[in-house]
Amino acid sequence: MDWTIESYQDAQGRRPVEEFVLGLPEKHQVRIAWAVELLKEYGLQLNMPYARHLHDKLWELRIPAGRLDYRILYFTHTERRFVLLHGFSKKTQRTPRRELTTAERRMADFLERERGE
Repeated sequence: MDWTIESYQDAQGRRPVEEFVLGLPEKHQVRIAWAVELLKEYGLQLNMPYARHLHDKLWELRIPAGRLDYRILYFTHTERRFVLLHGFSKKTQRTPRRELTTAERRMADFLERERGE
């Protein structure tokens, strides 16, 4: 049974991961879509080199695209569900703290708004 993948949506209705992906070259968009399909099919069984647990609930989907590397930060949620929080182009060995902070802030916002529904 496949996992459900959804994108974080902020209070204004923006979906930052989708906006990030749509701003990339088409061949890189295809590569990211392929990686998201792997996540959907394999769920928590997807490991390196495609997925890596960062901390707590936060994971990264690792997407090589030619000379570039992309990351989509996500978390596991209820009922076999992943929420894509933040996408960025990886330029350093370590994941920059600002990228983690953005994903953590969006995860907290998502959970808070979901509890309020």
